[in-house]
Amino acid sequence: MVDIQTLSADIVPYAVSAISVYGAAILTRLETDAADSSVNLGYRIVQRILGRRGGDGEIESAVTDLAEDPNDTDLQAVLRVRIKSALLADSDLVKDIQAMLSQTHVSINASGEKSIAAQTITGIANTGDSATIQR
Repeated sequence: MVDIQTLSADIVPYAVSAISVYGAAILTRLETDAADSSVNLGYRIVQRILGRRGGDGEIESAVTDLAEDPNDTDLQAVLRVRIKSALLADSDLVKDIQAMLSQTHVSINASGEKSIAAQTITGIANTGDSATIQR
């Protein structure tokens, strides 16, 4: 069983990054070779959701509003709720989005002496020899 709440929450950051780049133009099919893979994935996800049958304009409205201010967390929440509704109504859409997300991969590289490679650092990262760290 798919957790639609989690899936919709996973989708929104990709959609927001694409909306930040393309704005409301994302509502139309664009020929794009986005350099950033998360923007490209977000674009493909939004296009797939918009392409579902029986769309009622709620996703389009949320995208248009969010395009005005992509950093507005309330507008991001509206998009997440509308995406969640679309996922609940269409099991094929859920499968398609899951497939898209499963094809993503993270590549983390570090080079050079004392380099750190991490997807997320939540604490102190120190590469010095004699550092004093106080909390």
